[in-house]
Amino acid sequence: MPRIDTIVSPDIVQAVLGDMAHCVVPVRQDIIDAHALVLTRLALPGTWWTGRERVAIAAEARVARHCHLCAERKAALSPSMVTGAHQTDAQRSGVLPDEIIDLVHFSINDAPRMTPETIASVYAAKLTEAYFVEALGIAVAQRSMDQTCFGLGVPLHNLPDPQPGEPTRILPETTTGKAFVPMMGAGQPAPPNDDLWGDVTAYGLQALSLVPDAVRDLLVLSGAQYITMDKAFDFSQGRTLTRAQMEMLAGRVSAINDCFY
Repeated sequence: MPRIDTIVSPDIVQAVLGDMAHCVVPVRQDIIDAHALVLTRLALPGTWWTGRERVAIAAEARVARHCHLCAERKAALSPSMVTGAHQTDAQRSGVLPDEIIDLVHFSINDAPRMTPETIASVYAAKLTEAYFVEALGIAVAQRSMDQTCFGLGVPLHNLPDPQPGEPTRILPETTTGKAFVPMMGAGQPAPPNDDLWGDVTAYGLQALSLVPDAVRDLLVLSGAQYITMDKAFDFSQGRTLTRAQMEMLAGRVSAINDCFY
């Protein structure tokens, strides 16, 4: 597990417990704990964004699901053919630069068509790629929790109240690779980030490694919400679904979600 020293808010724990109580079957404690931890961390200052900005990014990840501009762009031959204004979170208007709102919406709704030039729009807001990476990590973590709530049939968690403080603005000591953004290589990172990789480094996590805490949040969620690779292919305990049925479902869901893989 990643090294995380955040003290989980008791109020957030109770709120998550209340949400999960709506499920028709008991929800595992590790899922409740993971959601409470990540929501607590969301409200705190991050690496590049304040707590207020981080909560606003999470809010935009939710609003993006129903954005008419995003729907028109996704249906167009090229997203650049469609112009207009995004539907945004009115409660937090003015907190985020327009460029970050656009990138969060793009990431949620049409990620396969993002390009290096798309991400470079952060420079117009006088920001760096690291700001985008942290925003992407927040958006993905929020979407992951929301999708779990949808699947369980429970209310979406209320976003937490932002906490005061300034971001650390600390870059990893080494970034040995670069795709659309700089990132750590697949080898063991140097301390204090040597907790990030196991035997296998998922490309999606590696792409967030310019902001190591973004990786840590997703490792917490994936550890609770996803079956481990070794158990996924272990049929010795008996399964309702066969391997072929699992692959069929995985392929269909990936196609619906426009997954790269």
